[in-house]
Amino acid sequence: MSSIILIASYIAIVNFAGFAAMGIDKHKAKAGSYRIPESTLFILALIGGSIGSITGMFFFRHKTRHWYFLVFMPLILILQMVAIGMLCYYVEFSFM
Repeated sequence: MSSIILIASYIAIVNFAGFAAMGIDKHKAKAGSYRIPESTLFILALIGGSIGSITGMFFFRHKTRHWYFLVFMPLILILQMVAIGMLCYYVEFSFM
């Protein structure tokens, strides 16, 4: 299996997990049962699931009243995009 397929699979899985975690936590909030810790939601975003987490946040209308989710989730995504851009830039020029 190629490394591109592995990376794409990882990104897809972790983004699905971030999206699902937002939906599950919203459902549990409505039911009044045990919730997913906010730190877990942020960790899922940090390990590559920021797009899924942000999408889940707005799709389920969950955590959108918390300023730290509205600020830090997009900030995590921006930092990840910058890191990927830098990685692509340096990998491209390291082969020259």
